[in-house]
Amino acid sequence: MRAVWQPGAVRTTLVVVGLLLAVVGALWTFQGLGYVGGSPMTDESVWAVVGPIVAGLGVALAWVAWRGPGNR
Repeated sequence: MRAVWQPGAVRTTLVVVGLLLAVVGALWTFQGLGYVGGSPMTDESVWAVVGPIVAGLGVALAWVAWRGPGNR
């Protein structure tokens, strides 16, 4: 039997992945800035740069997926 992807399931999955990327990116940003301790990433400036990039990509993915193909 072949798996059939439903457009709503793909859309929901992309929105969830985008939101998870946004949360992870925010966490990395706060770790890089030293606000979240207890990690080797704390106070490492590379994470203060990578974090917002990942968060921005996550927000963009969620936004595009949420709007759907008919609203572009």
